[in-house]
Formats: sequence, C-alpha cells, structure tokens
Amino acid sequence: MAAWELLSPTARLLPCVRLEEVFEAVTHRTAEYGVVPVENTLAGSIHLSFDLLYEHELFIVAETICHIEHAVVGAPGVRLDQVKKVLSHPVALAQCERFFRMHPEIQSVPEYDTAGAVEKVIKENLRDAAAIAGRRTAEIFGGDILADNIQDHPENYTRFLLVSRAPRPPASGAGRSKTTIVFKLANAPGALFRSLRPFAERGVDLTKIESRPIKGSPFEYLFYLDLVSGPGAAAVVEEAIQELARSSVSLRVLGTYPLSLNDK
Repeated sequence: MAAWELLSPTARLLPCVRLEEVFEAVTHRTAEYGVVPVENTLAGSIHLSFDLLYEHELFIVAETICHIEHAVVGAPGVRLDQVKKVLSHPVALAQCERFFRMHPEIQSVPEYDTAGAVEKVIKENLRDAAAIAGRRTAEIFGGDILADNIQDHPENYTRFLLVSRAPRPPASGAGRSKTTIVFKLANAPGALFRSLRPFAERGVDLTKIESRPIKGSPFEYLFYLDLVSGPGAAAVVEEAIQELARSSVSLRVLGTYPLSLNDK
C-alpha cells in the first residue's frame, strides 16, 4: 500500500525479507527506490530504519502515512473455526492481542512480512492456518477474509519513507515540506538545549526527535530531527541547520521532501 501511494499501482515491487536488504538493493542499484517504515503510532519508532538511514548514503525523497487495518485472511473455502494458527509480522500480531484472547485455540506464528504471510497461506493452500494483513492482500492473492478490523486500536498509523540514491527536493512553490537531519553533539552540559535553539528562535516546527546509540562508542548518541516548514521557508530552515552544524561534531541532511497530506 505504501509503495503504491508513494510511486504508483503499476510500480514493480521487489520484496525483501529484511530491512537491511531494502537499503542494499537501492545502494547497489537493484532497485530504484526503497520503501521503509520508520514509526507506528502504537509500536513507536522502528529503530533499525533510523540506524540504516545513517549507515547508507541514501536520501529520503517522500513520505506517506498509512492507516493500518488488520484482517484474518485464509485460503479460499477455509472457515475461521478451522484455523489453528495465524501467521504475520510480529508487530502485526502484537497489535491484535484482543483477537487472540477471544480465540485462545489459535496460535500466533511470526513471519517476516504481513503480505508474505498471506501469500504463503494461499499458495500452499493451508487449511488449518491463516494470516493477518490488510484486507487488500486478500484481493491480490485471492484469499478469503475470515475476520475484519481485528486490530486492538482503530487509531493505528504507520509512517513510511521513500529512499533513493539521489536527493529530490520539493518543487518550487510546493506546500509544506519536511527535512530530516542527523547530528552528533559533544558530550557537554546544555549541548542538546543549544542544538535546538536555532530552530526555536526562527519558529521552525520540530515534529520528531529521536536518539540512537553510536555503535562502537558506548553511551554516545546520534540525534535525528524532523523539521517542518511552510512555502518559502527553505532559507530559514537552511540557516538554522547551518548554525547547528557549527556547534555539532557532525551533521548530515538525510532529505527534504513534501510533507505527507496524511500527516497527523
């Protein structure tokens, strides 16, 4: 769903088992773009995605936010009372705990991907198993929906990023945009406070701050910031980033891209 929204329904998709493989595919030109999740309103940040953004020389060129609605999808003709196990990504399984409490006879089984779990159930024509995924997957793979809207919370959204080998700044005159940066600070009192001051003084909206440990440097951290600006404010954001760069050990702009219309 995210790939179709970010690209088009005709985009040729290359499934990857691990997030690392998505970044490697784009880096080595096996794929033109990568679509990766970065945060969910229930589960929080996907930390591995942030680490991989830093480790690879790729750029964020777009984002989208998908409303997550889970369904139980089975092979054609299978009834829910026949199902003994349900396959899905661990996060999707965790978001449907109420369903498993209502059906204690059904075992949850982790799989690497929600859509991949549906594909497995349908292709292998499993009669005692089903999968949890979006209802659209039932249409794609020819399965039956055995239970719908089983997620614990209706306000369940996941934010996805589109990454590429080259930056693609928003067109001139476009609407609001988001800039994502990552930086490292010296370990000194008040360093984080001073790092945020350039944005506060210029009225730049910070929508997210995330800290991640630096591998090989115990108790040292990288900070990720999402900055939102309106039309014509690019120069102000750039000025604030340059001021932060002068007081940082290192700083990198991961991308400037249009703010998702679904951004909450």
